[in-house]
Amino acid sequence: MSAFPHLVRRERASLSATVLAPLAALAIATLLNLALYAVMGKSPGAVFHAMLLEPFLSWASFSEVLLKMGPLLLIAQGLAIGFRAKVFNIGAEGQFILGAIFASALPVWYPEATGGWIWPAMLLSGAIGGALWAAITAFWRVRLNANEILVSLMLSLVATQVLNYLLLGPWKDPAGFNFPQSVMFQYDAMVPILIDGTRVNWSFPLTILLSLAAYVFMQKSFMGYKLQVGGLAPRAAGYAGFSEGRAIWLSLLIGGFAAGLAGAAEVAGPLGQLQRSISTGYGYAAIIVAYLGGLHPLGIIVSALVMAAIYIGGDNAMVSAELPIAAVRVFQGSLLIAYLIAVAFIRYRLEWPKAADRRPA
Repeated sequence: MSAFPHLVRRERASLSATVLAPLAALAIATLLNLALYAVMGKSPGAVFHAMLLEPFLSWASFSEVLLKMGPLLLIAQGLAIGFRAKVFNIGAEGQFILGAIFASALPVWYPEATGGWIWPAMLLSGAIGGALWAAITAFWRVRLNANEILVSLMLSLVATQVLNYLLLGPWKDPAGFNFPQSVMFQYDAMVPILIDGTRVNWSFPLTILLSLAAYVFMQKSFMGYKLQVGGLAPRAAGYAGFSEGRAIWLSLLIGGFAAGLAGAAEVAGPLGQLQRSISTGYGYAAIIVAYLGGLHPLGIIVSALVMAAIYIGGDNAMVSAELPIAAVRVFQGSLLIAYLIAVAFIRYRLEWPKAADRRPA
């Protein structure tokens, strides 16, 4: 028998350890990255203050955290539903972009349109666009058994090229000094501001309401129960008559709907036009948010707040502590790795072979 330790699955994961895992992962990732910054010649204290404290020290900074939190939370909630059903949608970035494109079509084609119906119609159009883009992945997965990870990821690259074509071609602002961007949207195409003096708009409370809806769907509804059973025990779900194809379609459409809605809220909110910079990595960062929140709708709210603070704090650190943007992305990635390691030791225990087992035969 091998003299090396091996992992043995625990009969039951500790609830307290599960709750503490994200906090432990954040602490470990913070310490590791502060050590990395010290090796880089940066002041760990200055970076810690700029990245993790400054976002909460003023209302102006915290309002930007809330603004950044909205799309991260919305996309992560949609992805988590699929992840719990073992449907891995990695293409939320592309669905986010398509949502922004669909939402932008209305003010681009009808710049003179007025009325309070415009921005709600944009949000709905964006959500539909994201869902339609995710439907391509669902079709290939169900009909042709293609891997949804690869298909959704490649479709994100296609979405980026569609965005580039539009902004360098038919949707390019003729008065935009040759910048790849659309015209500025009219006033009625903008989501109204929620808090005066900030950029936080009414899409934020909508995101919170949809998060609560995700909780009810996954924890209280029979359809959510079927999705979870299909993810945990697909054979048992099949025997019970639960359709695997329906679960795949539903998971991907919900994820695409959420990502598309987030993209629509971004162009109809803080940006006010369609830009190539709309693709900021929200779809990939939301994967970290979903797992850091334990794939639980309420936990994802907290993890989205933490990740948004890291985004804003990273911008602060790049200015005040001269930290490169790559270091911020390393922090995000190490946070996910630390969490996955912590979860592994919650679900498994390290068992050393007994002395008798190590004796040669």
